[in-house]
Amino acid sequence: MSVNSPLPIASDLNPVEGLRLGFAEAGIKKPGRKDVLVFELAEGTSVAGVFTKNRFCAAPVQICREHLNVSQKENLQIRALLVNTGNANAGTGEPGYQNAIKTCDELAKLLGIRREQVLPFSTGVILEPLPVDKVIAGMPQAISGLKADNWLNAAESIMTTDTQPKACSTKIEVNGQQITLTGISKGAGMIHPNMATMLGYVATDAKIAQDLLQKLTTEVADVSFNAITIDGDTSTNDSFVVMATGASGLEIPSSGVAYEAFKKALTEISQKLAQMIVRDGEGATKFITIQIDGGRNKEECKQVAEAIAHSPLVKTAFFASDPNLGRILAAIGYAGIADLDVNGVQLWLDDVWVAKNGGRHPDYKEEDGQRVMKKSEIQVKADLGRGKASQTIWTCDLSHEYVSINADYRS
Repeated sequence: MSVNSPLPIASDLNPVEGLRLGFAEAGIKKPGRKDVLVFELAEGTSVAGVFTKNRFCAAPVQICREHLNVSQKENLQIRALLVNTGNANAGTGEPGYQNAIKTCDELAKLLGIRREQVLPFSTGVILEPLPVDKVIAGMPQAISGLKADNWLNAAESIMTTDTQPKACSTKIEVNGQQITLTGISKGAGMIHPNMATMLGYVATDAKIAQDLLQKLTTEVADVSFNAITIDGDTSTNDSFVVMATGASGLEIPSSGVAYEAFKKALTEISQKLAQMIVRDGEGATKFITIQIDGGRNKEECKQVAEAIAHSPLVKTAFFASDPNLGRILAAIGYAGIADLDVNGVQLWLDDVWVAKNGGRHPDYKEEDGQRVMKKSEIQVKADLGRGKASQTIWTCDLSHEYVSINADYRS
């Protein structure tokens, strides 16, 4: 079960004017399961995306990049998104690429738009052919059920090993006018986004120019979906997409109060969706915030944070509630900062000062460390003593259940 993450409620997920969603049960991997999702976007919608840097990126990721490039060059608006679960269509070569193109062609025909106006997404098992006929057969059902208030069904439609749907929504007031942001995400394993198996979609009725939306999406990804890790594996299919329908009539400029208010709201909803992924990490029992301060730059702070977050020894210690905190110091030491002066390093576990000036704090007591380790939400904070940069990432523990889930995933 997810760590301190309540189930989303359909009535709390605000419709975004200019966007409708529909789903189908196409039997891609299992019968009776929502596994095809269609987003229909109104004319005038701006769309931006950030994608995996895995060189074995899936066919739909390749096509998304191509179609977004075409839309920019030809001033051609993206009008639909198509998502299937149960199959990643990754490691499938040219046949996989052609199958993804075929799904775009078929959806475009049904909606009366061009192929290049469709963005395809897939998630599931890698190295298996996409059952393209099943995906196509599910499209009419998804289109016939298109509704603005279908966000919870949409969140359920993109799940794989997730134990629960992930969705949230907010309204903010900008210049006296209210705008809406609603989003969904999925992911529980193979999570170490570098974009940018995770998917994230956020929609708003604000009006934003495409180039500005792309800039915002990239920046927000770096402090949300690129700041989480479960197992250190970067998926072939990671995608984060932001859609701005413009239906509210409120235009977001490139600077100023309105820009800052919108960026703050987009960051907050994206971080919440990203953290839901970590809270639902495969087998997770604890949600861990790792904050690294005192670095010379954000890059080295993130380098240290990820060394801690990826250490199996650290993660299993958290699972066992074992304050074997020398493992954290070891991870800081091997993170790759060649000139790190360990005598300047401080380490805290929540409010407990564990290590002072590179060694055990004289007042630290193991029972204090154990008190914190038993909690379901824990903060690890380190100060490198090298500068003023900081970086925060979110991760989880590593349990027996993670091994079981991934051993049985294809059965």
